[in-house]
Amino acid sequence: MKKIGVNVQKSSISPECTVVDVEGFLDAYTVAELEETFNRLIKEQKFKLIVNLAKLDYISSAGLGTFMGVIDEIRDNNGDIILINLSPKIYKVFDLLGFSELFEIVDNEAAAVAKFTEGQ
Repeated sequence: MKKIGVNVQKSSISPECTVVDVEGFLDAYTVAELEETFNRLIKEQKFKLIVNLAKLDYISSAGLGTFMGVIDEIRDNNGDIILINLSPKIYKVFDLLGFSELFEIVDNEAAAVAKFTEGQ
């Protein structure tokens, strides 16, 4: 069975931002762990999320749905989800389904923090 790993830590660049590292396979069988993580962060009032997908090997429509399921609440609280370190394969999935228009995708944590601090 394919597995997922989700790790959460404060950004080393900005304590206002939270980095969520996701690795492995994000599909219907593993999506609950990421959903629980997002819901916990929302309860903790952490709305500036940087999701690091450097070690994500696969994402299904269920995995993509996890992002859509929380983005409105996060943006309603003046936050956002910025995606970083997407492999070409994972980026292609996001792009083909139009997610590259819905979510900010940048190269690294520093670029994501810069996006959050723009206009403050």
